[in-house]
Amino acid sequence: MPATSLADWLRAESDDALAELLRTRRDLSTPPPSDSTVLATRAGTPGSVARACEDLDTFTLAVLEACLLAGADRDPVPVEDVAKLIGADVAEPLARLRARALIWGSDDALRVPPAAREALGPFPAGLGSSSPSLAGEDLDARLAELPDDERGVLTALAAGPPIGRTRDAGLDLSLEKAETPVQKLLARGLLLRRDDQTVELPRELGIAVRGGAFAPGTLTEPELPVHPHQPSTLDAAAAGEAMEFLRHTEALLRAWSAAPPPVLKSGGLGVRELKKLAKDLEIDDTQAILLAELAVGAGLVADSEASVPEWVPTTLTDSWFASPTAQRWMTLAQAWLELPRLPGMAGGRDAKDKPIAPLSEDLRRPLAPVVRRRILSALADLPRGAGVKSVDELVAVLAWRAPRRGGRLRDETVRWTMAEASALGIVGLGGVTTATRALLADDRPRAVEAIMDALPAPVDRVLLQADLTVVAPGPLEPELAAEMAAVADVESAGHATVYRITEGSVRRALDTGRTADELHALFKSKSATPVPQGLSYLIDDVARRHGRLRGGVAASFLRCDDEALLAEVLAHPVAAEHALRLIAPTVVISPDPLHEVLAALRGAGFAPAAEGPDGRVVDIRPGGRRLPAKARAARRSPGEQAVLTEDQAARIVSNLRAGDAASARRRGSAVRAPVGGGADTSATLELLSRATLERREVWIGFVDSRGTASQRVVRPVRVGGGVLEGENNERYSLHRITSAALVED
Repeated sequence: MPATSLADWLRAESDDALAELLRTRRDLSTPPPSDSTVLATRAGTPGSVARACEDLDTFTLAVLEACLLAGADRDPVPVEDVAKLIGADVAEPLARLRARALIWGSDDALRVPPAAREALGPFPAGLGSSSPSLAGEDLDARLAELPDDERGVLTALAAGPPIGRTRDAGLDLSLEKAETPVQKLLARGLLLRRDDQTVELPRELGIAVRGGAFAPGTLTEPELPVHPHQPSTLDAAAAGEAMEFLRHTEALLRAWSAAPPPVLKSGGLGVRELKKLAKDLEIDDTQAILLAELAVGAGLVADSEASVPEWVPTTLTDSWFASPTAQRWMTLAQAWLELPRLPGMAGGRDAKDKPIAPLSEDLRRPLAPVVRRRILSALADLPRGAGVKSVDELVAVLAWRAPRRGGRLRDETVRWTMAEASALGIVGLGGVTTATRALLADDRPRAVEAIMDALPAPVDRVLLQADLTVVAPGPLEPELAAEMAAVADVESAGHATVYRITEGSVRRALDTGRTADELHALFKSKSATPVPQGLSYLIDDVARRHGRLRGGVAASFLRCDDEALLAEVLAHPVAAEHALRLIAPTVVISPDPLHEVLAALRGAGFAPAAEGPDGRVVDIRPGGRRLPAKARAARRSPGEQAVLTEDQAARIVSNLRAGDAASARRRGSAVRAPVGGGADTSATLELLSRATLERREVWIGFVDSRGTASQRVVRPVRVGGGVLEGENNERYSLHRITSAALVED
């Protein structure tokens, strides 16, 4: 059969096919290959082949493995041999593999890179080496004669891998003397002895036990049963979960605002603090971990990085509280989609068998956002309103679509993602919501609009009851919710929230500056039921005793035994500028720092002095200029590789073609740059000038800005100013040209 090298096959491909190859296998374009030989060499490395196989489905991978079984990595094989092993039409998977340069050649002479055997493992399709002694035998008949124990050994090895370790491998016994199943199978010639401790199942026997090179049904994508729902039903169910998650997030932020938990010495959140959070919010540990991870991931909580570090809410928390419900959900949903961490790993064990703490660096997985989008995109491909019946069925489908992607946590990551998405309201009833579809399309305005439509309409009335409880029959408007949070305590939450008004809650409202009249007006205007008399009495009683003893804050004070001098100071404009207030006949206070107040008074003609705690005069002049501390730069989470644009791919292909053309041209007299990188380019200039005058093509070798060596064929039109210009407007710096030669006709 004719054998075509991968480099020759790539040279014969169209520009569009090469551009698609570069976009599909992004690693081949970095740095840009100089010609097809470099591209073929790069495409045939084990690492590149392994990366190219990550997105292939089980059927396509099976075709590649069948090529290896047929020996296409050593010699060309016809497509009929591959189709016979597969037992189905292989035209479509072959086209996908050719597009990725994992298979090349005509149907009569298929080839695969030798590195494919290293990338896919030593046993393609889980089958062992071929045994010529079994060729032509009726293996089905021989299998039917075997007892159950020997048949069980063959079945276990046929499932893969086809090798097993046993001490019986070192014994060479006749069938009459053999005692164990392995000894008998070796004596029958149905197992191969690899060494004294290893046996191998022959390929022919493995195929016979399986009923084919690939077990029946494994090459067909599993079905994904779904429940059909109205999209509005699915959106409403997810919105209910979203409201509950927002309520728990609010509770976490308020709890950590009052008592921030400490940061572990090794980083993360301690078990005791996690258990306390879960108990206070009446949720399980898994949901508490997700809440903490998202609060930090969204920037609402951060490590204080103090001498005794704590997890403290940031200034973003206040703006988050003040935002509409839809915007608050959007903040958390977007943070989850972009979170480069796997919260589901928390509570497990690391490689050293140590527990993995929430918020620790052990949970960092840069590709987690890519995996989440892949899972949600699979749900988004279902009909609108459809939800999967079982997460395990989704796991099986995704494993079939990309069996080599995800590592050991592949299946668990799908389960964690579905659980987290359901708790957040990103997924409802097993399907993605309208808002989530917009999020996946990066249409934030549409996502906000969709979640607003799905959320229950906020209510502006509450129901006051005689036992001093307040029932909110739905989510309250933001202003009313803030008022109720100030004057009452949440007793139970859900679709209808129950608040309780107590003496302490009324006092808390008065502490915020509200008056008794404002509280009476609030309940009178916002209650759909009559205001209980007991509530009115409670408000008046607490207000009568509230504020009789007062405290305040002052940054500085002035004292003077001369009351007339203090009166003169208070009458001066400087008093209004610094909010000076008389609190005693001889004492004035100000909210501004003392050095600012004294400087202003001195500027107004007064002669104040600063005093310390002991009454002595002290020097408070600034010690020098100070600069504000720089904020820490936000750490960017890695995502998918940058997509190669059509223009970028076209430029690389153009350079590739130029490199191929240069390699194919015959070169005449040549000059080279001095060894060691000397600066003498006179010979090169002379040759290029000659080519310009004679309008001849010249072959040049050069090194680009990345240090990559390339070659080109150029027809010079001008040489000067340290630059070579070609007739196609290409420009090359003379100091980067390492060699040049006239092209012979």
